[in-house]
Formats: sequence, C-alpha cells, structure tokens
Amino acid sequence: MTTKTIGIIGGGQLGRMLAMAAARLNFRTIILEPQADCPAAQLANRQIAAAYDDPAGLDELAAACDVVTYEFENVPVAAAERLAARVPVYPPPRALEVAQDRLTEKRFINDCGIPTARFHAIDSQADLDAALADFGGQGVLKTRRLGYDGKGQKVFRSAADDAAGAFASLGSVPMILESFVAFERELSVIAARALDGKVRAFDPAENVHRNGILHTSTVPANVSEATAEAARAAAAAILGKLDYVGVIGIEFFVLADGGLVANEMAPRVHNSGHWTEAACVISQFEQHIRAVAGLSLGNPRRHSDCVMQNLIGDDIDVLPQWLATDDTLVHLYGKTEARPGRKMGHVTTLKR
Repeated sequence: MTTKTIGIIGGGQLGRMLAMAAARLNFRTIILEPQADCPAAQLANRQIAAAYDDPAGLDELAAACDVVTYEFENVPVAAAERLAARVPVYPPPRALEVAQDRLTEKRFINDCGIPTARFHAIDSQADLDAALADFGGQGVLKTRRLGYDGKGQKVFRSAADDAAGAFASLGSVPMILESFVAFERELSVIAARALDGKVRAFDPAENVHRNGILHTSTVPANVSEATAEAARAAAAAILGKLDYVGVIGIEFFVLADGGLVANEMAPRVHNSGHWTEAACVISQFEQHIRAVAGLSLGNPRRHSDCVMQNLIGDDIDVLPQWLATDDTLVHLYGKTEARPGRKMGHVTTLKR
C-alpha cells in the first residue's frame, strides 16, 4: 500500500483526531495552522505554520499532499478554491460556502426539501424590528457568519424584550432572525459520502446543550425508528446535492409528532459524533479519512449504547473520577490551559 499524505487545514482537536485516524491507516498528515503549539501538531507528521489564507502556505500544502481536508467550517472559501485548483479538496469548497452563512445554509436546506425554523434576513435595525413584529416579539438573532457555541447571538423571548440597539450590539453585520421551534429534544446525525456516491450514516444521537455548548450526546436517541430514518434521509439528500465527500454533521430539532426541523449543518467531523470512537468499530474520524482518501466506507453499526460528555474548562479537574469509571473511554485534547467554555476533552461511557 502506497503511503499517501493528507493535508488538514486547522490544528484543533478535530484535526488531532483526524491525524490519529489517518496514522492507523498508514497515511501521513500535514497540518496548516498558524498556532505553533496546536493540538493537532502533537500527532501529525508535519505542520506548516501559516495563516489559513496565506498563499505561500497554501501552495506548500498543495505541493506536499495527495488530498486536502479541513477540521472547521470557517476556512476561507477562496483558500479552499486555491487548493482545489492544485489538489483534490474534500469536502468540496461549495460545502464551506453554504455552511459559512446561516442565511445561505437555511435556504439550501429548504431547497433540499428539509424544513427549518422560519427566518428573516436582517441587514438593519429596521429589518429586525419588522421581523420581530412578524414573530410576535420572539426569536433568536444571529450573525450570519462566524458564530459558534452560542457566540454572536441574542435571544428575544417576548415582545417586552427591548430590541433597541440590538443590531448595533452584534456589530451591525448581516444577520438572521430565526423563529423559536417548539421541540421536545435535539438530535444530530453523522453521515459520510464516498467518492463513488455511497452514503453511510451512524445512529442519530440525542444531544443536550449547556450555555450554547454541547454537554452530552446519548445513543440511542429517544426517538422512533421513523424519525431516525428521516434524519438519515435528510443527511443523504444534503450530501447528494453538494456532491459531498467526507463526513458531515447535521443537527435537528425533534417535534412532538416526531417530525424534524433542521437547525444547522457542519461540513466536517462533529462533536456529537465523538461517541463513535468508543461504541463503533469505525469512528467518524476513520470514516472521514476513508472517504477523502478514496477508500471504502466502514460499517457505521453501533455495538454498544453510550453517553458522551464533553469536558469543558474546569471539568478537567474531575479527570481522576472518570479514569476510575468502568467502561469509559477518556480522550484529552493536549491543551494545557483550561479556560471557561474551552473544550479540554471528552469521555464516553458504554452502557452494558
């Protein structure tokens, strides 16, 4: 088997776990990341310390790799397109373009025949005032770009909430106002599409968030098989429309009748899929490497029920307790400083 080199844009924990999976399959990895002591560089074969949009760094990566992927969705689209002119880039730059703009994303998902929350484009305070009036004073105002883990958002719970100055408070940038969804639980599905178009999906996970950050993912989710199959079908539709290669994460709200409303998509391996490394023979990380390298996708079947929990900030202080817990896989990210809201690792406990 000829050793190939996979380039990974981004040096965080997802890049680190991709590098681990690549090494198991005899691939070399090169990380493009400006931070010299990034988690992924601890395990990759090489790091190019350059900005994500640095032309020289991008050209160096393209020259050294057989294929390039990425670990986060805010890679500049122009950078991905520059690379794609020289070397295969998976998932395709079009997936980045869709996922980076919440308005574009919502419209794309609707075009796939998948419902979302109602929404309005917001480009001014006047737009916001009119949209809130349409939604009865309620909704979630979000910047269209760069927000994550609850950042870049403002919630309006009733008409009594003061919206004056809200547009300016979030930077006077293009935004979207989303209506509230009366949901019973949150669900996500991790799916992969190969170069030949074959799609394989892991079992959907039921997610709980705290302060806008994923806290736990539980598998199996407390939903009917019809709801689980609808989530897989939605993922397949999105993957096909994008001519996608690699792993994607798609989050949903589950309604009282079992129906699904798509919340957002992430064109990469996803936090809510970390459980797969403990409860499946093939993890989401290996599945992604297989897909982008042109290999056959693995069987995503779950061999155990489980609960994955993120270790956020000072949660790392209880590490000894997790290490003493039976049937628990502990995965730390190589970060030396615990800060509020920072993901330090995760643990997955199998349910026998």
